[in-house]
Amino acid sequence: MFSSPEFFKHPPRRLIRAGLLAFLAVTMLAAGCASHVDLRENHAANGTEPTTVATCSQPCVAESPISPAAPATDNVLQMLAYAERTRHMQAAELNQEVVRLGDVAGPTEQMQLALVLSQFHQLPELTSAQELLGRVLANPNAEAQALHPLAGLLAARFAEQRRLEDMLDKQTQQMRDVQRRLDQTNERLEALKAIERSLTNRLSPAPASRSSRTPSP
Repeated sequence: MFSSPEFFKHPPRRLIRAGLLAFLAVTMLAAGCASHVDLRENHAANGTEPTTVATCSQPCVAESPISPAAPATDNVLQMLAYAERTRHMQAAELNQEVVRLGDVAGPTEQMQLALVLSQFHQLPELTSAQELLGRVLANPNAEAQALHPLAGLLAARFAEQRRLEDMLDKQTQQMRDVQRRLDQTNERLEALKAIERSLTNRLSPAPASRSSRTPSP
């Protein structure tokens, strides 16, 4: 098969791919070795010694820089811990937190106040909580940006909670309207019954009075 002229004119695709992969591997290895040689020459020209010497026998892996997300993670964890505390607060404690956080304009305090207001489970407070989260999401500074993912999640949750609270209020109002109509209907029925009783008493014949006189013979 290999001695056939047709083989060299039209080599199989499998061999072509293998050759390309081998060429790329040799090229990358040569580039890595060349970069290490250039690095050593630079250190020699500057009169310094490299701290570590990498060999070409192992692939060179670039060290990832230190992630700046650590402070953001701490802020989110602290906010989640505060949310868990507010979930167990009584009404008096929630009111104290509202007073304490009301005059502070920082994004952290704004989100804390939104969490406190959401615990009242009332439409006005829930609307105020959504407005506070909107301010946090619109704030471009680093402190607010660290809280943006959590603020977006809470905003979506509060929107759903507000929709459910609105539905509950509408159903409660409808039940009140139905109960009011039932009460009015019962009052009208009682009035009709009273009229019927009075008419019955008027139309019924009066009982004959017994005369004490005896008929004359």
